[in-house]
Amino acid sequence: MRPEARSSAQIGFGRVMHARQQPITHRFDYPVYFLRLPVHDLANVESRWFSRNRFNLLSFHERDHGDGGDSLTWARGLLRQHGLIADGDIWLTTFPRVLGYAFKPVSVWHCHRADGELVAVLAEVNNTFGERHVYLLRTNDPAATLHAEKVFHVSPFFPVRGDYSFQFKPHAELFHARIDYATGSGETLHTVWWGRLQPLTPRACLHAFFRYPLMTWGVIARIHWQALRLFIKRVPFFRKPPAPLKEVTE
Repeated sequence: MRPEARSSAQIGFGRVMHARQQPITHRFDYPVYFLRLPVHDLANVESRWFSRNRFNLLSFHERDHGDGGDSLTWARGLLRQHGLIADGDIWLTTFPRVLGYAFKPVSVWHCHRADGELVAVLAEVNNTFGERHVYLLRTNDPAATLHAEKVFHVSPFFPVRGDYSFQFKPHAELFHARIDYATGSGETLHTVWWGRLQPLTPRACLHAFFRYPLMTWGVIARIHWQALRLFIKRVPFFRKPPAPLKEVTE
C-alpha cells in the first residue's frame, strides 16, 4: 500500500471491530477516524486544523511513537539493526491526538526501499500501562499474511502467549487491517480495522472533529467499558507479567 503522491497525508473514516469466540462470545464495533502519514516527508504535513508536534484540534506527536524522537530516524535505524534497508517511503497509519490527547492501541508502519518495494511492516502496540512494543514483520508482499508470537501484555483477559496473524489489503483509497489472535488453547480474538481514505484537508479535519467529538477519549473509555463487561461475564483474568520485555520482536 503505497500512495503515489509523496506527501499526500490522508485521513480515514471507518470502523474497528473486535470479536471473541472463547470462553464466551463477545463482539463490539465502533466508528473511528485515523491518519495515514508520510513519515518520510513529515515536515510538509500541515493543515489549518492539524499540526505536527504542536497542539491543534487534531495533531501528530512523534513522542507518541518509536523511541519518542524523530520518527523517520527511529524506523530506519530499527530496520537497519535487523538487516533491512528502508530508504524509501514509510507510511504510518495511526490515531491522531484530539485536543492534545490520544490512546493508540495499534499503529501500522509500511516501510519501503527506494525502489518502492516493501521490506517490512511494523505493528506498534500500546497498552493502558503506558508501555509500547513493536512487532517487526518482514515481507515484500503487501497482501501477505504475516505472523508473530505474542510477547506483550495488552488485555488482562488474555494471557501473554499465543500467536498473531496480520493481513493488510493494499488499496490506494482504503486502509484495511485484520489481526487474528489465538492463544493455542482454543481462545481467539478477531480484530478488523478499516476505513476509506481522503486527503487531510482543513475541511476533512473539521468534519472528523465535529462528527466524532473527543474520539480518542472514546477509545480509552470503550476499552474500560468492554473490560467491565468481560469481568461481569467472568472471563478469566491475567495479571500483567512483572518482567520487562524487549522493545521489538520479529
